[in-house]
Amino acid sequence: MHKSGKQWGTLALLGLFIFHGLCAQTAWAARRDPSAMKRILVLGDSLSEGFSLKSTEAWPVLIVEKLRSAGFINFEVTNASQSGGTTDGGLARLPPHLKRRVDIFVLELGINDAFRGLPVPQIEQNLQEIIDRVRAKYPAVQIVIAGLQLPAHNEDDYIRDFGRMYLDLAAKNHAAIVPYLLKGVAGNPLLNLGDRIHPNAAGHKILAQNVWEILEPIAREAAQSRNAAAP
Repeated sequence: MHKSGKQWGTLALLGLFIFHGLCAQTAWAARRDPSAMKRILVLGDSLSEGFSLKSTEAWPVLIVEKLRSAGFINFEVTNASQSGGTTDGGLARLPPHLKRRVDIFVLELGINDAFRGLPVPQIEQNLQEIIDRVRAKYPAVQIVIAGLQLPAHNEDDYIRDFGRMYLDLAAKNHAAIVPYLLKGVAGNPLLNLGDRIHPNAAGHKILAQNVWEILEPIAREAAQSRNAAAP
Protein backbone atom coordinates (compact mmCIF):
# COMPACT_ATOMS: atom_id res chain seq x y z
CA MET A 1 0.00 0.00 0.00
CA HIS A 2 1.42 3.39 -0.99
CA LYS A 3 1.16 6.45 1.19
CA SER A 4 1.12 10.00 -0.10
CA GLY A 5 3.88 12.46 0.80
CA LYS A 6 1.41 14.27 3.03
CA GLN A 7 0.65 11.08 4.95
CA TRP A 8 4.35 10.28 5.40
CA GLY A 9 4.94 13.84 6.59
CA THR A 10 2.13 13.52 9.12
CA LEU A 11 3.55 10.23 10.45
CA ALA A 12 7.05 11.69 10.71
CA LEU A 13 5.73 14.73 12.56
CA LEU A 14 3.76 12.50 14.91
CA GLY A 15 6.88 10.46 15.65
CA LEU A 16 8.81 13.64 16.38
CA PHE A 17 6.12 14.81 18.80
CA ILE A 18 6.18 11.45 20.58
CA PHE A 19 9.99 11.53 20.89
CA HIS A 20 10.04 15.04 22.31
CA GLY A 21 7.15 14.14 24.58
CA LEU A 22 9.14 11.24 26.04
CA CYS A 23 12.15 13.48 26.57
CA ALA A 24 10.00 16.09 28.27
CA GLN A 25 8.44 13.44 30.50
CA THR A 26 11.91 12.21 31.50
CA ALA A 27 13.09 15.74 32.32
CA TRP A 28 9.88 16.41 34.27
CA ALA A 29 10.28 13.16 36.19
CA ALA A 30 13.88 14.05 37.00
CA ARG A 31 12.81 17.40 38.43
CA ARG A 32 10.22 15.71 40.63
CA ASP A 33 12.47 12.80 41.56
CA PRO A 34 16.24 13.34 41.14
CA SER A 35 16.81 9.58 41.47
CA ALA A 36 15.26 9.21 38.01
CA MET A 37 18.46 10.68 36.54
CA LYS A 38 21.65 8.63 36.47
CA ARG A 39 25.06 10.28 36.47
CA ILE A 40 28.25 8.95 34.94
CA LEU A 41 31.44 10.64 36.15
CA VAL A 42 34.61 10.32 34.04
CA LEU A 43 37.86 11.20 35.80
CA GLY A 44 40.75 11.10 33.39
CA ASP A 45 43.58 12.91 31.63
CA SER A 46 44.08 14.23 28.10
CA LEU A 47 42.94 10.92 26.60
CA SER A 48 39.48 11.59 28.00
CA GLU A 49 39.50 15.38 27.91
CA GLY A 50 40.02 15.31 24.14
CA PHE A 51 43.36 17.08 23.83
CA SER A 52 43.34 19.70 21.04
CA LEU A 53 39.81 18.71 19.99
CA LYS A 54 36.43 20.29 20.41
CA SER A 55 34.84 19.20 23.68
CA THR A 56 32.06 17.57 21.67
CA GLU A 57 34.58 15.28 19.95
CA ALA A 58 35.94 13.68 23.14
CA TRP A 59 34.82 10.12 23.78
CA PRO A 60 32.85 10.90 27.01
CA VAL A 61 30.57 13.20 25.03
CA LEU A 62 30.24 10.60 22.29
CA ILE A 63 29.07 8.20 25.01
CA VAL A 64 26.12 10.53 25.59
CA GLU A 65 25.11 10.01 21.98
CA LYS A 66 25.35 6.24 22.40
CA LEU A 67 23.24 6.40 25.55
CA ARG A 68 20.55 8.36 23.73
CA SER A 69 20.62 6.02 20.74
CA ALA A 70 20.18 3.05 23.08
CA GLY A 71 17.16 4.72 24.68
CA PHE A 72 18.90 5.67 27.93
CA ILE A 73 17.69 9.25 27.97
CA ASN A 74 17.81 9.59 31.75
CA PHE A 75 21.62 9.64 31.90
CA GLU A 76 24.06 12.52 32.08
CA VAL A 77 27.84 12.38 31.73
CA THR A 78 30.24 14.65 33.60
CA ASN A 79 33.69 14.74 32.03
CA ALA A 80 36.04 15.72 34.85
CA SER A 81 39.17 15.00 32.83
CA GLN A 82 42.17 17.29 32.53
CA SER A 83 45.14 17.27 30.19
CA GLY A 84 48.31 16.32 32.01
CA GLY A 85 46.26 14.78 34.78
CA THR A 86 48.01 12.48 37.24
CA THR A 87 46.68 10.22 39.97
CA ASP A 88 47.67 12.75 42.64
CA GLY A 89 45.91 15.44 40.65
CA GLY A 90 42.86 13.24 40.29
CA LEU A 91 42.67 12.85 44.06
CA ALA A 92 42.83 16.63 44.47
CA ARG A 93 40.19 17.30 41.80
CA LEU A 94 37.77 14.63 42.94
CA PRO A 95 35.93 16.13 45.97
CA PRO A 96 33.86 18.78 44.16
CA HIS A 97 32.60 16.16 41.73
CA LEU A 98 31.32 14.00 44.58
CA LYS A 99 28.89 16.64 45.80
CA ARG A 100 26.36 15.22 43.37
CA ARG A 101 25.43 11.56 43.28
CA VAL A 102 27.54 9.30 41.07
CA ASP A 103 25.95 6.12 39.70
CA ILE A 104 28.79 5.01 37.40
CA PHE A 105 32.40 6.09 37.85
CA VAL A 106 34.86 5.74 34.97
CA LEU A 107 38.50 6.05 36.04
CA GLU A 108 41.16 6.74 33.39
CA LEU A 109 44.42 7.88 34.97
CA GLY A 110 47.98 6.69 35.44
CA ILE A 111 49.75 7.08 32.13
CA ASN A 112 51.21 10.50 32.97
CA ASP A 113 52.50 9.13 36.27
CA ALA A 114 54.26 6.38 34.34
CA PHE A 115 55.78 8.87 31.91
CA ARG A 116 57.22 10.64 34.95
CA GLY A 117 58.65 7.40 36.31
CA LEU A 118 56.45 7.09 39.40
CA PRO A 119 56.73 3.57 40.84
CA VAL A 120 53.85 1.34 39.78
CA PRO A 121 52.88 0.52 43.41
CA GLN A 122 52.49 4.24 44.10
CA ILE A 123 50.32 4.74 41.00
CA GLU A 124 48.19 1.79 42.05
CA GLN A 125 47.88 3.11 45.59
CA ASN A 126 46.67 6.48 44.32
CA LEU A 127 44.14 4.86 41.98
CA GLN A 128 42.90 2.70 44.84
CA GLU A 129 42.49 5.78 47.02
CA ILE A 130 40.38 7.44 44.32
CA ILE A 131 38.16 4.36 44.11
CA ASP A 132 37.89 4.16 47.90
CA ARG A 133 36.81 7.78 48.18
CA VAL A 134 34.13 7.40 45.54
CA ARG A 135 32.81 4.21 47.14
CA ALA A 136 32.89 5.72 50.63
CA LYS A 137 30.57 8.47 49.42
CA TYR A 138 28.39 6.27 47.16
CA PRO A 139 28.65 2.60 48.22
CA ALA A 140 26.49 1.31 45.36
CA VAL A 141 28.42 3.09 42.61
CA GLN A 142 29.49 0.97 39.63
CA ILE A 143 33.20 1.31 38.82
CA VAL A 144 34.69 1.10 35.34
CA ILE A 145 38.47 1.17 34.98
CA ALA A 146 40.00 2.18 31.67
CA GLY A 147 43.13 0.12 31.17
CA LEU A 148 46.22 1.68 29.61
CA GLN A 149 49.54 0.38 28.35
CA LEU A 150 52.98 1.86 27.86
CA PRO A 151 54.65 1.65 24.45
CA ALA A 152 56.52 -1.66 24.50
CA HIS A 153 59.66 -0.52 22.70
CA ASN A 154 61.72 -2.36 25.28
CA GLU A 155 59.67 -4.86 27.26
CA ASP A 156 60.67 -4.71 30.93
CA ASP A 157 59.19 -5.31 34.37
CA TYR A 158 57.89 -1.74 34.69
CA ILE A 159 55.92 -1.94 31.44
CA ARG A 160 54.49 -5.34 32.34
CA ASP A 161 53.63 -4.29 35.89
CA PHE A 162 51.97 -1.10 34.69
CA GLY A 163 49.69 -2.91 32.25
CA ARG A 164 48.84 -5.61 34.81
CA MET A 165 48.05 -2.98 37.46
CA TYR A 166 44.68 -2.13 35.90
CA LEU A 167 43.63 -5.76 35.78
CA ASP A 168 44.61 -6.20 39.42
CA LEU A 169 42.67 -3.09 40.46
CA ALA A 170 39.58 -4.29 38.62
CA ALA A 171 39.73 -7.72 40.23
CA LYS A 172 40.37 -6.31 43.70
CA ASN A 173 37.49 -3.86 43.48
CA HIS A 174 35.02 -6.04 41.57
CA ALA A 175 35.08 -3.36 38.89
CA ALA A 176 34.46 -3.60 35.18
CA ILE A 177 37.46 -2.95 32.98
CA VAL A 178 38.07 -1.65 29.50
CA PRO A 179 41.13 -3.86 28.82
CA TYR A 180 42.88 -1.24 26.67
CA LEU A 181 41.29 2.14 26.09
CA LEU A 182 43.42 2.82 23.00
CA LYS A 183 42.71 -0.52 21.32
CA GLY A 184 42.61 -0.05 17.56
CA VAL A 185 43.92 3.51 17.84
CA ALA A 186 47.41 3.49 19.35
CA GLY A 187 50.14 3.68 16.75
CA ASN A 188 47.81 4.44 13.85
CA PRO A 189 48.80 7.82 12.32
CA LEU A 190 45.35 8.14 10.71
CA LEU A 191 43.68 8.05 14.13
CA ASN A 192 46.07 10.25 16.09
CA LEU A 193 47.21 13.84 16.12
CA GLY A 194 50.63 14.79 14.82
CA ASP A 195 52.22 13.97 18.17
CA ARG A 196 51.32 10.28 17.57
CA ILE A 197 50.13 10.15 21.21
CA HIS A 198 46.70 11.75 21.37
CA PRO A 199 43.75 10.39 19.36
CA ASN A 200 42.11 12.67 16.83
CA ALA A 201 38.35 12.98 16.38
CA ALA A 202 38.18 9.73 14.41
CA GLY A 203 40.24 8.00 17.08
CA HIS A 204 37.90 9.18 19.82
CA LYS A 205 35.00 7.50 18.05
CA ILE A 206 36.83 4.21 18.45
CA LEU A 207 37.65 4.98 22.08
CA ALA A 208 33.96 5.64 22.67
CA GLN A 209 33.11 2.25 21.19
CA ASN A 210 35.78 0.54 23.32
CA VAL A 211 34.24 2.03 26.44
CA TRP A 212 30.65 1.50 25.30
CA GLU A 213 31.15 -2.26 24.91
CA ILE A 214 31.82 -2.43 28.66
CA LEU A 215 29.58 0.43 29.78
CA GLU A 216 26.38 -0.49 27.96
CA PRO A 217 25.32 -3.44 30.17
CA ILE A 218 26.23 -1.45 33.29
CA ALA A 219 24.13 1.50 32.12
CA ARG A 220 21.27 -0.85 31.32
CA GLU A 221 21.38 -2.28 34.83
CA ALA A 222 21.55 1.20 36.37
CA ALA A 223 18.61 2.36 34.27
CA GLN A 224 16.51 -0.41 35.77
CA SER A 225 17.37 0.61 39.30
CA ARG A 226 15.98 3.85 40.75
CA ASN A 227 18.52 3.81 43.54
CA ALA A 228 21.78 2.70 41.97
CA ALA A 229 23.69 4.84 44.46
CA ALA A 230 22.25 6.41 47.57
CA PRO A 231 22.94 10.14 48.00
